[in-house]
Amino acid sequence: MTLRLARNAFANLLGALVPAAVALATVPIVVHRLGDASYGVYSLVTAIVGYFAVIDINVTAGSVKFIAGFNARKDQHGIDQTVCFGLVIYALLGGLGALCLFGAAGYLVTGVFSVPPALVPEAIATLKLAALGFFIGQLQNYLHSVPQALMRYDIVSAIEIVFGSLVPLLTVAVLLLGFGLFEVVLLRVLASAVHCLVLWLSIARLLPHLALRWPGRAIRRQLTGFSAYSFLSRFASLSYTHADKLIIGALAGVTALAWFTVASTLANRLLGLTYRLSGVLFPAASALSASGELARLGTLYLKATRYVVFLNAAIMVLVAVFADQILRYWMNPEFARQGALVLAVMAVSQFLDSLTSLPSLVNDGMGHPRVSGLFALVRAGAGLAVIYVGVAGWGIDGAAWAHLAVSLLFSAVFIGFVHGRTVPTRLRELVLRGYAPSVAGVVAVALCASTAEHLFDRSAADFAWLLAATTALLFAHGMLFVIDKDDRDSAWRHVKAYWRPLRGS
Repeated sequence: MTLRLARNAFANLLGALVPAAVALATVPIVVHRLGDASYGVYSLVTAIVGYFAVIDINVTAGSVKFIAGFNARKDQHGIDQTVCFGLVIYALLGGLGALCLFGAAGYLVTGVFSVPPALVPEAIATLKLAALGFFIGQLQNYLHSVPQALMRYDIVSAIEIVFGSLVPLLTVAVLLLGFGLFEVVLLRVLASAVHCLVLWLSIARLLPHLALRWPGRAIRRQLTGFSAYSFLSRFASLSYTHADKLIIGALAGVTALAWFTVASTLANRLLGLTYRLSGVLFPAASALSASGELARLGTLYLKATRYVVFLNAAIMVLVAVFADQILRYWMNPEFARQGALVLAVMAVSQFLDSLTSLPSLVNDGMGHPRVSGLFALVRAGAGLAVIYVGVAGWGIDGAAWAHLAVSLLFSAVFIGFVHGRTVPTRLRELVLRGYAPSVAGVVAVALCASTAEHLFDRSAADFAWLLAATTALLFAHGMLFVIDKDDRDSAWRHVKAYWRPLRGS
């Protein structure tokens, strides 16, 4: 199981890593061609569309569980019913959300958010077009879950890499040809439609005998019952993720939103990558829990925690310490002045949030989605209130500090509550065997890097040398004190096994 998990985790990571790299590389060009205000409108449209996704009742969670079970039992009839139910539900949800977005476009742009008058017509037209994209996107999200349920993350990853890389590159091409915001969104809507088609063809190859059948009451009840509490987590997460941008757009304007979005998106993309590594722990925890192998689950959980926490802590240090230089050379000096503090604070906030990812997956795999769902719901409600106060008083810097305060409080409460209750690992074990080996050395490297960053001139050469030296120290600490010797030896054997045929050729 461990090798299969590792392969699926790596495939899942690649599906996010490559598109993220391409997207981040193209952001400066997109912002430059659109302008700060238009990019702020684009961020606003994206946030509005993302917020409307709260109507998703998260049937994907139930589908992954039940399709995996039906596939293991060779129950094609059960798979047919599950896939049919999911497609119908997401078509209805997508249609409902699209109609609401289309009808409310004018009011949202002119009556709620601070959009410059010259950009209002294009913003309304773009939001109406994005309504169609919302409908297609809902179907796309569901279709992704079917190969994942069959443990074919490699297929999903390959498709994500292709579309996640092509769309940003084509966006740049569209802008260089002289087109604007509306055409950028049109491109993304068309790409999403093609994405759906490719996913459906892939599913047809994986399930050649698939025949859509409307499910009976028992399966409908099982699917909706399992997904109900997972919906709370999704609802809260989407609300919290997108509502901060809506608050900034309403109180601070679209230019400030552009500065915040670039910084927060960078932190989120970089520190969110490891979630793709840990996401496969959910089905593993379910299987080990069902078979009563709680000791094995505990061992797997602690090792995964040590590795994931180290990776996120290392990324956090690199982003937070060098926030000003990153934005200066990636974007421009104005973004560095306006967004460096936001980037540094949001990196720490995202790291604290990441500490809850693995406990949430194990908690849900053990059959307690109500706990994570209710915590997420309370966190979102309290968090949005704090963010509103932060933006109203201190602008985008206040939003970042509000995120950090909420992350610190609720991550600590959630981790303390679930361990020893719904997660079969004691908190003391988690701290000593999961956190301590990863964090202690990273803190020392962070202090050294921060001191050196203030001592040297901030030239491009100094930045490159300091970044390389800090990365090397973090890598050395990870190899010596975080990764198990058995895992290092196993990785080296695989490298040599792949290298021999290359040398022979």
